[in-house]
Amino acid sequence: MTTAVYPGSFDPLTSGHLDIIKRATALFDKLIIGIYDRPSKQLLFSIDERVALTKKATSELTGVYVEPYNCLTIDFIRQKKGSVLIRGLRVNSDFEQEFEMALMNKKLAPDIETVCLMASIQYQFLSSSVIKEVAMLGGCLEDMVPEHVATALKEKYSLLSLEK
Repeated sequence: MTTAVYPGSFDPLTSGHLDIIKRATALFDKLIIGIYDRPSKQLLFSIDERVALTKKATSELTGVYVEPYNCLTIDFIRQKKGSVLIRGLRVNSDFEQEFEMALMNKKLAPDIETVCLMASIQYQFLSSSVIKEVAMLGGCLEDMVPEHVATALKEKYSLLSLEK
């Protein structure tokens, strides 16, 4: 049984992430979506919110598990007895960063393989940052995030605007 881990901050989960998740489930017996608790970027959603949103979006997929983590990704994969790290590539600029990260991970864990899945063409422009900006400005998020994620984004930005 091959266990793969798809790590990220998923702040928020996008349709592009879901596309990678669904395609990875066809390749591996078990897929763990590892939601990183301490990324160096500013987060909109808490770890509990990101886990809940991702669990809801993947609830009908077989062999998919969602778990938070706050250690080196390689250590998390080892804890979960995984052998494959999944990454999604959207545009050329992703490649350089992912390549550098893959080389570091290979140095730290030669036994874990990195598998990059190219984003489907309809999702190549999507990023969590762009989604947050569109949501903050009240734009339409149809087909860019699951419906419950769009609702959560609207609620979050409504609360933030009330706090100002």
